[in-house]
Amino acid sequence: MSCFSCIFKGKQPPGHQTVQTDEDFSSIENVKIYSYKELRKATMDFSPGNKVGEGGFGSVYKGTLKDGTVVAVKVLSHESRQGKREFLTELNVVSDITHENLVRLYGCCVEGDHRILVYNYLENNSLAQTLLGANRSNIQFSWSTRTKISIGVARGLAFLHEEVQPHVVHRDIKASNILLDNDLNPKISDFGLARLLPPNTTHVSTHVAGTIGYLAPEYAVRGQVTRKSDVYSFGVLLLEIVSGRCNTNTRLPYEEQFLLERTWAHYERGELAKIVDTFITDDMEIKEACMFLKVGLLCTQDGSKLRPAMSTVLKMLTGKMDVDSAEDNQPLYPDFMDLKIRSHNNKANEANNTIASKLFWCFSLSLLPETTSSHDDVHCNKRQRIMNLPTNNSRRELKCLQST
Repeated sequence: MSCFSCIFKGKQPPGHQTVQTDEDFSSIENVKIYSYKELRKATMDFSPGNKVGEGGFGSVYKGTLKDGTVVAVKVLSHESRQGKREFLTELNVVSDITHENLVRLYGCCVEGDHRILVYNYLENNSLAQTLLGANRSNIQFSWSTRTKISIGVARGLAFLHEEVQPHVVHRDIKASNILLDNDLNPKISDFGLARLLPPNTTHVSTHVAGTIGYLAPEYAVRGQVTRKSDVYSFGVLLLEIVSGRCNTNTRLPYEEQFLLERTWAHYERGELAKIVDTFITDDMEIKEACMFLKVGLLCTQDGSKLRPAMSTVLKMLTGKMDVDSAEDNQPLYPDFMDLKIRSHNNKANEANNTIASKLFWCFSLSLLPETTSSHDDVHCNKRQRIMNLPTNNSRRELKCLQST
């Protein structure tokens, strides 16, 4: 199945049109086109009361079409230059893909300078808001619900990575991009940053984009995207689902701010159970919860080759593969944030190494600008933890580095 099979010539079914309002959209067919007037009416003139979300490239509104269908209307901001490219990417990627764990595209609007996507509306918003946000008390996330969500997201990613041709790398797997329907079934959303992985290609080089805390080290440092980049992000998400907390919380004491670091520390001490959300009281099996955490750690190993494929992750989460045997084949190393600079005699090289190290520290401290650096000067060191290295003086130095 091709992500771009929507681009073809031929007779279109009723209700579908060829986009001709912009040369960038002229080849896109088999997509239902909504008029701006229709969507404006559906959202009550894009009323603030109907706004259900806001992202980097625009806002999302709840709307009701004239046939009574409730939809989510994603409006691209007029001020966003970059957003047009993301709009085209999302339109191309999702227009011809159907899966129970992916959002469903109904159509779009490209009238004048308006760029709008229309999706099925999901009643329970995102995982970030319902489980990790202020609204978490409104919904009780039992252990069975969390396993359903985890396995559903894994299924959706495995589908994108291995069944869709060419393979799709999402690049922005995070809690706010996992939407929940009325039965709390997960749907992966927001394909604006997605990249297609051509056959016989190991990676795609691109500018660094995505969300701090979910970015794989090799992607943050080198700008190289692979399916294993999504695996890393999924691993962080899995830890969030089991623990019920965000991957970063600066309101906590420094040693407890980073969920991934804290989970590794408890794993080393044999105390993974302390990471599990204490709000889970009904049907939880602590052994299974710890198994899910181990899968999350397997997914977030520093070396991308050590991370399992999403199909393997799915087998482990569904009990079709033993996690402990996977650990034997891919031993867990707490080096996800580790960085060691090779020592060189040449002072110029040493200066470059220092810059590369500080850039990676910037990333770890949510200070990394959207640039990439070469991997030639860095390699992993199992035991040194970069999260523990910077002092307050180091942080000030890094801020100075970022501003230069």
